[in-house]
Amino acid sequence: MTFDEFTAEIGLLLTRMQNEPEDRHEVYQVLKERLNEMRAYGMPLPQDLLDMEKSLEEEFAADAAGAETQQP
Repeated sequence: MTFDEFTAEIGLLLTRMQNEPEDRHEVYQVLKERLNEMRAYGMPLPQDLLDMEKSLEEEFAADAAGAETQQP
């Protein structure tokens, strides 16, 4: 994939995340995969996407930790 193809796909993922907030975790997983592919190809990663990846990672980790403490 070219850099432009990656950025176009990531743009679609971000739009999907806004329009379908119930699928945020699935979209996050695909976003993470695409960013990892870009890393593997040595492509530059936009800082805003790196920040978003980190933020979502922290959000889902907090959700998982909260779910674990609520289980009897």
